[in-house]
Amino acid sequence: MLQMTEVKKTYRTELVETHALREMTVSVSKGEFVAVTGSSGSGKTTFLNIAGLLESFEHGTYRLDGEDVSRLSDDERSTFRNQKIGFIFQSFNLIPDLNLFENVDVPLRYRRMSKGERKQRIEHALETVGLGSRMKHVPAQLSGGQQQRVAIARALAGDPKILLADEPTGNLDSTMAHQVLELLEEIHANGTTIVMVTHDQELAQRAERNIQLLDGRVSAEEFVEPQTNAQPLRATA
Repeated sequence: MLQMTEVKKTYRTELVETHALREMTVSVSKGEFVAVTGSSGSGKTTFLNIAGLLESFEHGTYRLDGEDVSRLSDDERSTFRNQKIGFIFQSFNLIPDLNLFENVDVPLRYRRMSKGERKQRIEHALETVGLGSRMKHVPAQLSGGQQQRVAIARALAGDPKILLADEPTGNLDSTMAHQVLELLEEIHANGTTIVMVTHDQELAQRAERNIQLLDGRVSAEEFVEPQTNAQPLRATA
């Protein structure tokens, strides 16, 4: 599903040159749930930005879902990203003036889908995360955990090949974090490939495999013994 080979990314200013990724090689198979960990400055955010086609890189190759995306133009990256990748951000990134239905609809509008198909996808996604009865609510009317579930619904509505999660429980208390992680496990159990960046080792142990970064390289990998038996997706209250 995801294969980066000797990817290098350097940020430069007039005074400083920062090597964010140093010829990093990493692969994620279709259907895997992988956690990427590492200390601040290890390259986690840069890796996720490149994986999500939000940033380019100067050396190496990157194949996603069987296609070489290493040298796509900005427009090509945008199209590929919209069709293949789902994002879950730590800060939710919901639009405060739009209700839940409209928030989930935003990325779908760029897919040139019919209004009927978009409506069906949005309603199904919000039902999946247990918020079907709150489609007309705005984000401020929801708890943090509910807002993150809307963000997950927004990602799922596009039927992504891979789901990229950046500290998805970072702004949540322990109870809400547990609920969101259980939802991600259920999504994975239904076949979605998930790559989750996290600094929380306890959360990382819920993934199938951990990839640890250090100084822009993979420093260690380990497979994790299963801790849960996630069931097929079901709506929750």
